Amino acid sequence: MQLLDAHRRAMAEFDARVGRIGDDQWDAPTPCTRWSVRDLLGHLVSEQLWAPWLLDGATLDEVGDRFDGDVLGTDPVGAWREAAAAARRAWDQPGATSGEVNVTGGVIPAQDYGWQMTLDLAVHAWDLARGIGADDRLDPALVTAVHIVFAPQIPAWADMGIFAPPRPVAADADEQAKLLALLGRS
Repeated sequence: MQLLDAHRRAMAEFDARVGRIGDDQWDAPTPCTRWSVRDLLGHLVSEQLWAPWLLDGATLDEVGDRFDGDVLGTDPVGAWREAAAAARRAWDQPGATSGEVNVTGGVIPAQDYGWQMTLDLAVHAWDLARGIGADDRLDPALVTAVHIVFAPQIPAWADMGIFAPPRPVAADADEQAKLLALLGRS
């Protein structure tokens, strides 16, 4: 699966869960122990807000603190839909995946940034589903693509604190369970 297709599918997976958040679920816990449902959504909205800027070549200093604080306001679902649409437009621009972007760790290929965003959308779609009690099965083709791309990379990220340490998983577990276990989820 190519990056833009995987990213589109991951965004759709997350969006489907956002649409299922009940009015009484914003403070519900998620598998990300430090984040409630609202916090998790705020994280993803912020990431989507950054994407057009970074894909357009902005540095972290140029973006500055414009997306710090509460990016959800009084309409969290609307904030997600607006940010996601802007990010999608940026990713769909010709050449968006061929350049480089500035991220916290330095300058990386836009392809790598896109896969990182895809992973984050996919795993947080699962987290959000768990937080709101929705279906947590992800698109199997998306899971396979993300697992293939990241399985070799994640062990090197162990000391960075990006994900919880990998968890053991049965050898006969399905690919989603293996991916989630690699990311410290069960």
